[in-house]
Amino acid sequence: MTIPSLLLAVPVILTALPALFLLATTAASFFFRKKKPETNRFLNIGVLIPAHNEGDAVMKTIEGVYGCDYPANRLEVFVIADNCQDDTAEYARKAGARVFERFDEEKRGKGQALDWFLNEHKESFRDTDAITIIDADVTPDINYLREISASLSIPLVNIVQGYNGVNNPSAGWRPALVDAAFNVFNHLRLAGSSVLTGSASLKGNGMAFRTPILERYGWPCHSIVEDLEFTLQLLQDGMAVEYNPDAIVTSEMVTSAKNAASQRNRWEGGRFSLVRSMTKPLLQRFAETGNPKILYAWGDLAIPPLGLLILLFIPGTVAGAILGGAWAWAIAASWLTVLLYLVSAQVQRRAPLTTWLALFGAPVYILWKVPIYIGMLFKKKNNRDWVRTARETHPDNGI
Repeated sequence: MTIPSLLLAVPVILTALPALFLLATTAASFFFRKKKPETNRFLNIGVLIPAHNEGDAVMKTIEGVYGCDYPANRLEVFVIADNCQDDTAEYARKAGARVFERFDEEKRGKGQALDWFLNEHKESFRDTDAITIIDADVTPDINYLREISASLSIPLVNIVQGYNGVNNPSAGWRPALVDAAFNVFNHLRLAGSSVLTGSASLKGNGMAFRTPILERYGWPCHSIVEDLEFTLQLLQDGMAVEYNPDAIVTSEMVTSAKNAASQRNRWEGGRFSLVRSMTKPLLQRFAETGNPKILYAWGDLAIPPLGLLILLFIPGTVAGAILGGAWAWAIAASWLTVLLYLVSAQVQRRAPLTTWLALFGAPVYILWKVPIYIGMLFKKKNNRDWVRTARETHPDNGI
């Protein structure tokens, strides 16, 4: 090959590598089977809800928890009202939760709030067998606690991640597309990882731990993507995360462009920051141990969100078209892999018609995200503060 041809081959190869990762993960996801215990022991479960300026939304979440099909005498709800400037604590108490108010202007954030509670209030959850952490604005499925208890009733399972979904996919094309993305990211990727490595990853919402695990660790990670950070720490310590797709919590997704942009900036900006900080230590760890789980974890972290991935496919597509032959076929295979990846997740989660139809609007959504990605390139520091996303049914000032 000539030097220009070699240069053109580089973006084709860089396109094919993530496509191969997604192909392996997609194929593996079809072999995933949920582990079932011989007997559900109905553990004493503490439901821990970190909340920041949630108002009456937290009351509805607590009511949803108490509405689960689970023995009332084996359930207790704890709410961390963290740096709240509203009546979150009052609403939580009215709903029957034990409330722990925290005010710390220096150490702000969800991770810091969880760490404070788990280290400073151990006596409050001493009688629990397990603690599940959910967001303050979710709707738990009626069987959520039963499923969490069932997974943690399996010997050697210490940590479980449920399915974090969308409860308003019919509210507009943005929530529907987020539903499609969650089916990919919060189901297919977890199922595939479970088959290939024996462990899923934490998603920050709908996760549960045997109490001694949290007594040991607290919540050691405090970035905006503290769940991913903690996953990587657990992986390096040899701790696996079990995935249970039937332990379901759902959240309302925003429909307005302004609120959606704010939400995406935080989520994806935090993830990119973690990629920068964790790539070197993870690859060093892999070089030292040869553990393929470490390499897979880095790949899972480094693969960008689907919208950005498709944008990054464009240079490879142009290069493949110029080179022709096998290179063009490689690009075509990469695009087919992405399509298979996206469709497989919708099939596996039985996506509603609104979600399928919204996929036709994906190109518009991707173009809408381009300025967000450009802004991230010039953003000097990722905000670690806990910023509540405004919701159309619970509007606020974006505090």
